[in-house]
Amino acid sequence: KGSEIMTTQSALKKRNLYLVTGVFAMLFSGVLYAWSILKIPFKEVFSWSDSSLALNFTFTMCFFCLGAFFGSILCKKLKAKITLIIAAVLVGVGFSLTAFLTADMLYMLFIGYALLAGTGIGISYNVVVSTVTSWFPDKKGFCSGCLMMGFGISTLLMGNVISKLFEAPDFGWSKTYLLLAAVIAVVLFISGLILKAPTSDVTLPAPKPRKNASKEQFTLRDYKTSEMLKSFTFWRAFVCMAFITAVGNSVISFARDLVLSVDAAPQLATTLVGVLAVFNGIGRVLTGAVYDALGRKTTMISANILTIIAAGTTLIAVLNNSLTLCIVGLCLTGLSYGSCPTVTSAFSASFYGQKYFPMNYSIINFNLIFASFIATFANTLLINSGSYIAPFAMLLALAVVALGLNFTIKKP
Repeated sequence: KGSEIMTTQSALKKRNLYLVTGVFAMLFSGVLYAWSILKIPFKEVFSWSDSSLALNFTFTMCFFCLGAFFGSILCKKLKAKITLIIAAVLVGVGFSLTAFLTADMLYMLFIGYALLAGTGIGISYNVVVSTVTSWFPDKKGFCSGCLMMGFGISTLLMGNVISKLFEAPDFGWSKTYLLLAAVIAVVLFISGLILKAPTSDVTLPAPKPRKNASKEQFTLRDYKTSEMLKSFTFWRAFVCMAFITAVGNSVISFARDLVLSVDAAPQLATTLVGVLAVFNGIGRVLTGAVYDALGRKTTMISANILTIIAAGTTLIAVLNNSLTLCIVGLCLTGLSYGSCPTVTSAFSASFYGQKYFPMNYSIINFNLIFASFIATFANTLLINSGSYIAPFAMLLALAVVALGLNFTIKKP
C-alpha cells in the first residue's frame, strides 16, 4: 500500500511536468492558426488572390486532420518520442520551403505550408493531446482545456512578433519563416524526448463516478473506432461540431481583413487578431472547467448558444459598420471557437473511453475538414457579394442548425 501511495505521488508530479511540456509544445504548434497574419506577405508581395490564400488554409486544415489521424497510428507503433521527432522534421521542412517562395510558386505554398507543416502539426497535436490526457483520467476537461489554451493563444503571443519581423528591413518574411521552422522543430523534438505515456504500473487518480447536472454518466467501457462510427450519437456530434467550428474557422481565415472592413487601423487589426486568439485560449480553459463541473450536455449547448450570439453580433457589426460591435463579435467568436477542441477531446474520451482515444479523437477531429470547406465557401460568398453579410448570415444559420442537433445528442 505504501509503494502504491508513492507511485501515485510520483505520477502526480510527473503528469504536471508533462502537462507543462504539452502546453509549451501546443503553444508553438498553434502558430499554424495565425494564418491571417502569416499570409500578409503573399498578398502584399506576390499579389496572390484572397481565394487562393483561403484555399491554402482549407488545405492546411485537411492535412492537419490527416496528420492527427496518422499520428494516432504512428504513436501506437513508434511511441510518442519518434512520432514527435517525425512531426518536427515535417514542420521544419514545410516552413523552410515556404521561406523560399516566389510569385510563380503558389503550388509550393500548398506543399510546404499546407501539406508538410499542416501534417506535421496535426501529428504533434494528436500525440501531445492523447499522451498528456492519458495522465489525467480524473480531469479530462481541465487537461484538454490547458492544452488547447496553449494552442489557441499562440496567435497572440507569436502573431505580433511575426508581424514585426515581417516589417523589419533587416529580417523580412523569408527569414521569419526560417526562424519559425527552426524554433518549432526544436520545441517538438525536445517535447518528444520528455513526453511518455503512463505504463501499466503507474497508479493515477480514477475519475469519480457521478451523475452530473445533465443526468449523464461517463462511459465505463472503451469503444473501438469501428463501434464509435456505428454510433448515431457520434455522427450527430460530428455534424454539430463541424457547423460550430466553421464559424471560428471562417473568422480566423479573414479576421484581419474583417476588422479592416469596419475602418480599423492596420496595427489595430493585427492586434485584434491576437485578441481573438486570447479569447480562443480563455474559451478552451473555461470550457474544460465547465465540462468537468457541469457535464457534456450543458457545456456543448452553452458553447453552441455562444456561437450563435457571436455570429449574430458580428453580422450586426458588419451591417452597421461598427468597429465596437466587431470587436465584441471577435471576442465572442474566440470564446466559442475555443470551446470546440476542448469539447471534442473531452467528449471523445468520456463517451468512447481512453484505450482507443488517439484513433477515435483523430476521427472526430475530421470535422475540421468539413468546417474548413465551409470557411472556403464563406470566402467565396465574400468575394462574390463583396460584403461580409452573406458569409455571416450563412454561418449564423449553420449555428442554429447545430443547436437543434445538440439537443438530440445522448450517451452511446
